[in-house]
Amino acid sequence: MATIRKGMGPNNSGQALVELAMIVPVLAVLVFGIIDFGRALYYVEVIKNLTGEGSSMSSRGTSLPLTVQTVVSDAGSDLQLATLGCVIATSVTNTGAQKNPMQVTGQSTQGACTGISSKIGCYPPPSTCGNASLPSEAAAALQVNQSLYITEIFYTYSTVTPLGTLLKNANVLPTTLYDVAYY
Repeated sequence: MATIRKGMGPNNSGQALVELAMIVPVLAVLVFGIIDFGRALYYVEVIKNLTGEGSSMSSRGTSLPLTVQTVVSDAGSDLQLATLGCVIATSVTNTGAQKNPMQVTGQSTQGACTGISSKIGCYPPPSTCGNASLPSEAAAALQVNQSLYITEIFYTYSTVTPLGTLLKNANVLPTTLYDVAYY
């Protein structure tokens, strides 16, 4: 008895293979893009949480060196802040002086901080740090003889897929992630 095959004529026997060959690269680009963008968003959220926790700890009396050490250890092995990031905790006090009242009164760092400068004040700290650069909202909220505690995290983001490398070179994905929190 002969078997009859419907829909498979001599002209369309390779059609499915051609369609697959056309769609697989598109799907691969989509999946690789989702992986690298998803990782970047995850790291941004973790860093945002860590800066808030670090500033909160400092404002409740934890020393700046212990704050940065705790932030680095809380980041865990996912972020590897000790080797891929830099944590800077800074205290700024409003001295009430007429000229430059916002003074950096303490600073501590941990991680791979070589070549990284704090956006708040001096780094590495000499015996006196000098003036602080604060956003206008933070400076306005700080009363005379009050202190503000700031935690900054710089993180070197690296992609895991070939597409991520192309996106990074095209400046679509950042090479350095940064977040800061004020308490």
